[in-house]
Amino acid sequence: MTTARSVTALILGVVVLSAGSLPTEAVKAAPPRQIAYRTWTSTSDFLTGALSGTTVTDGALRFGTSAGTTLYVDPFGDGTAKSYEQTSWVSPQVSTGFGLTELVASWNATTPPGTWVEVSMAGTTNAGAATKWYVLGRWSGGDDTAAGDIHRTSVPSQGDANGSVAVDTFVASGAWLDRWQLKVTLYRLSGTTQSPAVRSVGAMASRLPDDKKVAASPLGGAEGVALDVPTYSQETHLGHYPQWDGGGEAWCSAASTAMVLDYYGAGPTPAETAWVDPSDADPQVDHSARSVFDYSYDGAGNWPFNTAYAGSRGVDGFITRLRSLTEAEQFIKAGIPLVASLSFKKGDLPGAGYGTNGHLMVIVGFDQAGNVVVNDPASHLIPSNGQVRTTYDRTAFENAWVPHSGGLVYVIHPEGMPLPAPSDPQHNW
Repeated sequence: MTTARSVTALILGVVVLSAGSLPTEAVKAAPPRQIAYRTWTSTSDFLTGALSGTTVTDGALRFGTSAGTTLYVDPFGDGTAKSYEQTSWVSPQVSTGFGLTELVASWNATTPPGTWVEVSMAGTTNAGAATKWYVLGRWSGGDDTAAGDIHRTSVPSQGDANGSVAVDTFVASGAWLDRWQLKVTLYRLSGTTQSPAVRSVGAMASRLPDDKKVAASPLGGAEGVALDVPTYSQETHLGHYPQWDGGGEAWCSAASTAMVLDYYGAGPTPAETAWVDPSDADPQVDHSARSVFDYSYDGAGNWPFNTAYAGSRGVDGFITRLRSLTEAEQFIKAGIPLVASLSFKKGDLPGAGYGTNGHLMVIVGFDQAGNVVVNDPASHLIPSNGQVRTTYDRTAFENAWVPHSGGLVYVIHPEGMPLPAPSDPQHNW
């Protein structure tokens, strides 16, 4: 489970009147769920942006000629300022067709020792004002600080009149953005020749209704399908490695990401987990927690850090929001499990046995009635991998997911594995 990040939403109710005579009371239609995802993930994509010292090689952003240097003092390091060369890439502006109130970026990158990347966003408000650049994450896949790696971190206290960043989510302040764009800055220790390789970067923009409850969505054709995703309990790790938030409730996101990676055979090798206590039966969960840990947030629940970790292991990962379980079923039919973010009070999700302000679990399938089959790493708060696979009522699950996180999911899949075709013309993946 993770600390809750609130979903900022605006009421977008629309009144629909029946034909003929007016009814005594107007009927409110279901407010639209405005969600759009845009990504750059190929040579041709990246060449549509502005390059400043960055080159595009083999479909990835890399160092070309340094565009300058910067001194960086790692706030979680020893206080020493280190000099890094930098280059950058800026995306074209994107218009969603609606006024976005939230944005979450995603990226897939490899960062050799002594290198890291920063992802930022800026936009134009509905009043026509240009915003500043907001930092959405400083990412390093490693943690060898002696070699020049940084402690990966979100950046707090960036708020102004146009917006703020809640850990990993840009939230508009009192208005909305008509357009947005991303900036990727690549860094390497001055005097070295290593380069990060950023093979994809994108963002999910949304404007969500302030609904407290949603109706169960129609069945989507995945009834009776359950993917063979391994089951790992977060509770068996309680007390592990306090420097990375100590397991247990803190590691739901890391455990969920580890399950999906192992489903694809992309998890860490025994050599990579040799540092883990040998008594730990599932060292890949500890490896995941260490590799996604956000030192400012002080937790393993940073959403894009989890998909970036997955992306560093040869698969693709990104964050988006789905509108319903009907959409989720299309991923299951394609063989792609989803890590979903939920929040619910005890008793609101029958069979869970707990309540949470924020929790991640893996949607692995659906039973014949359309109820949701999940790998829930909270394991009913029983420390056993055998308790992780469970089934939750469709309506209850949908209401713990869609109104609370906006239907947020991690989409992790092998490179080249096709995603299902979006059914909504406003593509959210």
